[in-house]
Amino acid sequence: NKGDGIFLSHAERYEVTQEFLRIYKRVLSGETVEHEGKHFRIEDGRLLFPPVQTPYPPLYFGGSSDAGSTVAAQEIDKYLTWGEPPADVERKLDGMRELAQKAGRKLSFGIRLHVIVRETTEEAWAAADRLISRLDDATIASAQKVFARMDSVGQARMSALHGGNRAKLEIAPN
Repeated sequence: NKGDGIFLSHAERYEVTQEFLRIYKRVLSGETVEHEGKHFRIEDGRLLFPPVQTPYPPLYFGGSSDAGSTVAAQEIDKYLTWGEPPADVERKLDGMRELAQKAGRKLSFGIRLHVIVRETTEEAWAAADRLISRLDDATIASAQKVFARMDSVGQARMSALHGGNRAKLEIAPN
């Protein structure tokens, strides 16, 4: 975020996100918005062309930190997560269901995975190998070092999964 000129703490970024989402949903719902908040001031905020979906298009969001999970549970419709070992995903989604229920809401979910389907296991692994054939171990290690410096909890979880071993990027058996 600092490379984007945003020098907010992790907690502040989620404060901004939550305030923005609350305004955004109101505008998308057809309201003319007047808002004086901690991070935003809106005067006569409205859309010229309302969305087709009502009250607004579904909002997708992912966040693995406590702050991100709280914002997601309170504000969004579709919670997104990375592919992690199935038991970890189950725990994460159970936690999100609980947070959403406490907020009087219900979420649906999405997951980001690379799925490779072929006639045989050998063909699937050959296709996977082709996908990463131009990524040498040094390139992967360099990217992992960058990710490890970020304050993203989700990215930290992904880096921990990898642990310097590219074979660990397979999160579940075939």
